[in-house]
Amino acid sequence: MVAMNSAMPAPPGTLADGESLHWRRNLAVCVAGSFTTIVAMTLLLPFLPLYVAQLGVSDSAAIVEWSGLAYGATFFTAALCAPLWGRLADRYGRKPMLIRASLGMAVAMSLIGMAATVWQLVALRLLAGFLGGYASGSNVLVATQTPRARTGWALGVLASGIMAGNLAGPLIGGALPPLIGIRATFWLAGAAIFVVFLATSFLIKEARPARPPGAAKSAGAWSLVPDRRPIVAMLVVGSLLMLATMSIEPIITVYVQQLVSDPARVTWVAGLVMSATALGSILSASRLGRLGDRIGHWPVLAGGLVAAALLLIPQAFVTASWQLVALRFLMGLALGGLLPCVTSLIRHHAPARATGMLLGYATSSQYVGQVAGPLIGGFIGGHLGMRPVFLGTALLLALGAALTWRAARAARS
Repeated sequence: MVAMNSAMPAPPGTLADGESLHWRRNLAVCVAGSFTTIVAMTLLLPFLPLYVAQLGVSDSAAIVEWSGLAYGATFFTAALCAPLWGRLADRYGRKPMLIRASLGMAVAMSLIGMAATVWQLVALRLLAGFLGGYASGSNVLVATQTPRARTGWALGVLASGIMAGNLAGPLIGGALPPLIGIRATFWLAGAAIFVVFLATSFLIKEARPARPPGAAKSAGAWSLVPDRRPIVAMLVVGSLLMLATMSIEPIITVYVQQLVSDPARVTWVAGLVMSATALGSILSASRLGRLGDRIGHWPVLAGGLVAAALLLIPQAFVTASWQLVALRFLMGLALGGLLPCVTSLIRHHAPARATGMLLGYATSSQYVGQVAGPLIGGFIGGHLGMRPVFLGTALLLALGAALTWRAARAARS
């Protein structure tokens, strides 16, 4: 068997284990494409209630409800479809999935700008989640095409691009509608994603590993994994990480109101608090990824979770807004490279033929945390107060660190 595998020539443009000679160019396209698509998906945040009102909803409570439903619809279908797209990526290639996602999102965003009723808006947001997934698909392609020794750094760079998109999207969404109108903003976003579709089609070069004879179609992804414990642990940790990150979001503005005496400054300070976390993550993601490549991703992941848990505790007891901003920035530094570490660890413990589907499961688990976090944080904040949200989130991250440490021991045994 060894002789047969060693005699099998690698496909052109391929390094070991399906890694691509063009991985740097692939990374650049994926970073630019992920940034663009994330900006397009988040730029509607500042004006979504206004668009809902334009579509015929007049009651203020109904506007809020429809806005929440329209925004969450995309994440719902994206979470359901991520494993499916991952499985298809394993079978047909990662590049075709990125082409599908970019073209689908370009069409969906353009159609959202043509919605005539609020029901159409929600349906098209559902469609965008179903057809989309460019950023998660980029994670799969970068993880599988990059040399293993550079995976953490490359995924950190990609994570920085994604977080930069999350940061820039609402800012661009606040500036464009007054200049060109809400509908034209969606059409411009669709045009930008179409450029991503062209760049993905012509610039990305995917290397597909040669399959041994008879290995084309076999059992599911889980049956190919020799030891499932590290991967299951990473699915749980990824979900906990997103839950902990998002659980604070619903209470930030209310919490800032207790710290700022001038009501006119509340929203500005709340935005600064949210941006501080994202900025810290952007700055640290590639550095933590490179550190994981050098010393191992297990200790970086566990250490980051512990640091973030410890930084959450003083956030519950701050007395001034600048203290909260500084602590959220430091927490962003601690969290920045953790999801790339999760992705890298799954890639290292998954066989090449199952990587896409298992990373799809990871994306779904993170979406679960992203949806559950605000719900849980808002419920606890409304019934028990603000401090329990920070302290409970710190406990969740500490549990994630303990699970990571245990999984690391199991992986080494």
